[in-house]
Amino acid sequence: MDLLALADFILVARHGGIGKAARAAERPKATLSRRVAELEASLRLRLFERGARDLKLTQEGRALFERAGALLTELDETAVVIASGGERPRGRLRISAPLLFCQTVMGKLAASFALAYPDVRLEVTTEDRAVDMIEEGFDLVIRVNPDPDERLVGRVFLRDRLVVVASPDLARPTEGTPVPAVVRRAGDRADWRIKRPTGHGTIAVEPVLGLASLVMVRDAVRAGVGAGLLPVSLVSHDLAAGRLVHWGDVDAPDVALWTLYPTRRLLSTRVSAFLDHLKRAFPNGTPDELASYAEE
Repeated sequence: MDLLALADFILVARHGGIGKAARAAERPKATLSRRVAELEASLRLRLFERGARDLKLTQEGRALFERAGALLTELDETAVVIASGGERPRGRLRISAPLLFCQTVMGKLAASFALAYPDVRLEVTTEDRAVDMIEEGFDLVIRVNPDPDERLVGRVFLRDRLVVVASPDLARPTEGTPVPAVVRRAGDRADWRIKRPTGHGTIAVEPVLGLASLVMVRDAVRAGVGAGLLPVSLVSHDLAAGRLVHWGDVDAPDVALWTLYPTRRLLSTRVSAFLDHLKRAFPNGTPDELASYAEE
């Protein structure tokens, strides 16, 4: 197999079209088109479905892209390591992370990483949706309680738990009495099931405000608009200062933050460096560590 043709195929697949790939790499469109056609001919496979305006990977093309893309990345990184005489991370590192994590700690985390690894160009995108990291070209994603994906491996690096909190001025409701609530979605009317020393209980919810960000939910709860269901790491300092009061822990599994990356025999030095950076920032992975890091 012609490795140069394979590399050009990966380039076109990653950018979603010959024109985009040509502009990004400053290469002639005709050359890229010819190389892809030659690769298809040598494999006797159609790798792209060619539409009027764009290209779409066939099933065989996607399989080749996912496997060969990782291998070529490893080859490139190996060549860089050999040429530089060491294993210092370098190059672009693209990360997708949830909104709340980015709002509270990612700015400081990214800055300290950039200072420690000046040869790495870190790019962080805020996404709460489940991105396709292979299709969209991410090296690492951070996700909350992700669904299993056989193409990815990962690890839990932080755990959190959900609590119901309110302003001290808001009267605690009796069982079955609806409480004004600030929620993530205006139509969310699900009651909150909580754990108490005497057993389980339920807080009936009457949404009065729907906000898209948990930071906004916390601020509205502080103002006394209603109670809120929030990660304890986000409100622990408010609880300690008396700005909020604790109505109970939610009766649900802990929230787990995962780092996920493509299954590879060799892990990129950039990804390894960022994983080590997370471990140094959150050695025990507790909510208190996350809260303290955000407040430093």
